[in-house]
Parts: sequence; C-alpha cells; structure tokens
Amino acid sequence: MRSLDDIREEYEFLDGDERYRLLIELGRELDDMPDALKTDATRVRGCSASVWVYPAAREDGTLHFLADSNAAITKGIVALVISAVQDRPAASVAATDIAAELGPFDLKNQLSSNRTQGIPNMIALIRETAARYAQG
Repeated sequence: MRSLDDIREEYEFLDGDERYRLLIELGRELDDMPDALKTDATRVRGCSASVWVYPAAREDGTLHFLADSNAAITKGIVALVISAVQDRPAASVAATDIAAELGPFDLKNQLSSNRTQGIPNMIALIRETAARYAQG
C-alpha cells in the first residue's frame, strides 16, 4: 500500500475526474478481504455503501487492516483512510488524528456528502479497535 504522503503528492496534481480515478485505483490496491470477515461486527455503520474494516494484529505489535466496500469510490476512500495507519503499532494508530491526516485531501469539498458521511465512523472504529489492541 502506498504511503499517505505519496498519495497526497499525486492527488494534488489531479483534478475532478482524475481524483475519482485515483481513489478507484487505491481501492483496487487493497488486500483482498475474505467474505468470511465481512460480518456485522466488521461493518462500518453510517456509510451509504457497505463497508467492512478488519484489523489483524501482527506479532510485532503492528496492525494490518483488511477492508472492502461494494462501491468503487467508497472503497478508495477506505484505502485512503487506512493508508494513514496501515502497519503501524496499535498505540500509534489509536493516537493518530486520522481526520487531520486526511485534511489536505479536502474530501468534503471533493466528494458528495453521501460518499463522505461514513468517514468519521470508519475513523472511530479504527482508532477504538487500535486502542483495545494497545491495551492488550
């Protein structure tokens, strides 16, 4: 997965439709999420599309997130959110202000409210889960 800085650099040079294409491409780059993990427990509430996020704790204490959505652009947004915290220690993920990290993308002004309404819930789920892992 690309770093958020790399994505931001590319995103800044693009306009409208090209930004949508980048988001779709990011979604395609996500690791496959097995259907068995797409449960009510991993579903993000409040999204207009179906979104699932599953954290996998690694032996080194980092979290690797698997995610999916049934909508291409939403899946790209999920990939963008995850890129801010992917493969980092659980305590670091819990402490990260993901919304601030995503600020330069100005998603609220770039995308419809239907596409962005679930982002706060997604961020909350990721941070709360990371906090539980960090506490052991």
